[in-house]
Amino acid sequence: MSRQDWSSNTAASNAPSDTPSPGLPGGALRAIRVLEFTGLGPTPFAAMMLADHGAQVLRVERIGAVSAAGGDEHFNHLHRNRPAVAIDLKDSAGLALARHLAACADVLIEGYRPGTMERLGLGPDDLLPANPRLIYARMTGWGQDGPLARTAGHDINYLAMTGALYVMNPAGDVPVPPINLVANFGGGGMAMVAGILAALVERATSGQGQVIDAAMVDGASLLMTQVFAWTQMGIWREGRGNNLLDGSAYFYRCYRAACGGWIAVGALEPQFHDLFIAGLGLDPTQFPDHLDPAHWAARAERIAAVIARRSRAEWVARFADSDACVTPVLSPAEAAVHPANRARAMHGGGPAAPQPMPAPRLSRTPGSLRRPAALAGEGSVATLTDWGIDSDRMAQLRAKGIVL
Repeated sequence: MSRQDWSSNTAASNAPSDTPSPGLPGGALRAIRVLEFTGLGPTPFAAMMLADHGAQVLRVERIGAVSAAGGDEHFNHLHRNRPAVAIDLKDSAGLALARHLAACADVLIEGYRPGTMERLGLGPDDLLPANPRLIYARMTGWGQDGPLARTAGHDINYLAMTGALYVMNPAGDVPVPPINLVANFGGGGMAMVAGILAALVERATSGQGQVIDAAMVDGASLLMTQVFAWTQMGIWREGRGNNLLDGSAYFYRCYRAACGGWIAVGALEPQFHDLFIAGLGLDPTQFPDHLDPAHWAARAERIAAVIARRSRAEWVARFADSDACVTPVLSPAEAAVHPANRARAMHGGGPAAPQPMPAPRLSRTPGSLRRPAALAGEGSVATLTDWGIDSDRMAQLRAKGIVL
């Protein structure tokens, strides 16, 4: 089926999307249309970041798909700032609709296993001929090729394979992953966004789109650059433990207070180190050569005993307005209401459903929270009309159960 068969305004659908259109929401990416084939973790996170900064993102779900997360999807903040539509991609009319949407898009994001989109008839070779400017961003764990490409995995596995998990805890401790922040969201979602933005900048010169292979294992490995550099520079010691940032150093770790809460200490530099020691009521001159690992275990035990005598609140008060680099370890609920975070307006959504605000902050075209997460079908008629789908045709698809 031709594109003209779908569109109520073909000329408008073919207009260059690099030129902002009147009435689009604000944000640096307001001129960019993104077609997101929904996935888990890093894929919706990348789409969320683009939508936060104004991109017109349309989330596509597959009819009959069941959320793996459970819970009320209206509070799934990873799906904020964009509408959703469910399409039966196994039906020829549904497939034609998806191809039309891809022809109208600047960016396509997908997070399926390698080969899935090709089997659906929606791979890069299927879509780029009709839209050579399309930036086709693919998110996987192990990449589009290689011996593990078709193997299942999760954040902990990607961290394990890059060396990151190995160095995250002191010697003798069980390696503990930092939930799924590093490979999923840092090495996956944020790296994908960086690739998309780089491709958009390049397209402004070449006029051509390209395919982005965003693998979580690649991104997690990239985040290990400093550790690899420090190892070769003789700053980071081989093996586990006895390193500056892995929790071994007594001045860069967490301590339990008398109340059961925790404080975090990051007093790396000598001047900060001495302020920390003095704030504990101890003599900094008794803690020389603080970078020598030979001192760390004994000093950590001594300091832990001191900190255990007072509550977290008392230690926070003691180190208030100090450069000792001491902070409370807050729960997410505490973080949402902490005065310093509230002063920065770091959370939005109100007290009933707090959520992190868009970042980073742009001076002229800041990101924003414009709408909560939408379920497939909520407002889909108006959304697809905006994407050039004739309302009568949309009604026919909905009547046949091809679109929700």
